[in-house]
Amino acid sequence: MTELWLVVGLGNPGPSYAGNRHNVGHLVVDELAGRVGSSFRVHKSGRAEVVEGRLEVGGPRVVLAKTRSYMNESGGPVSALAKFYKVEADHVVVVHDELDIDFDTLRVKLGGGDNGHNGLRSVRSALGTGDFYRIRVGIGRPPGRQDPAAFVLSDYSASERKVLPFQVDRAADAVESLVRSGLEQTQSSFNS
Repeated sequence: MTELWLVVGLGNPGPSYAGNRHNVGHLVVDELAGRVGSSFRVHKSGRAEVVEGRLEVGGPRVVLAKTRSYMNESGGPVSALAKFYKVEADHVVVVHDELDIDFDTLRVKLGGGDNGHNGLRSVRSALGTGDFYRIRVGIGRPPGRQDPAAFVLSDYSASERKVLPFQVDRAADAVESLVRSGLEQTQSSFNS
């Protein structure tokens, strides 16, 4: 197989954001990089870190990426990587947090709006289309009257941190399934 997929985990750069709910996309591509057996390196554009490889022997080639920009400026680096690797939007997978899905749940879809997610809005704008794949990793709604912006930038709770590795592993499995078996099969397996 010679087709190439670009898999981007959305998040914010730097150690102060590493444990935030908003950075679950980074955690998922970190897991995938471990499965590929490679470490991220800075891409020549300087705007992202990438790992190139295959998720399985004989499987499609993938570029795993983490932008080095803040979430609301993710589009520029994603678009630059898509152009550099000559990947069309229908071979771009964006992994991101989703407020409207319960924690420890995920959904896989093609296309759609940004649902108030600034990272998705930026990617849609930069690619000129919303017709890319999304692995929507549920973080749930904020408790009480907490501001959603503060909630996504807060760290996972102690009880969530116990479950998080399983959620990240499942989201990484969904990425593998999507690039290997397509949307329909992946949705039937992972959209619970």
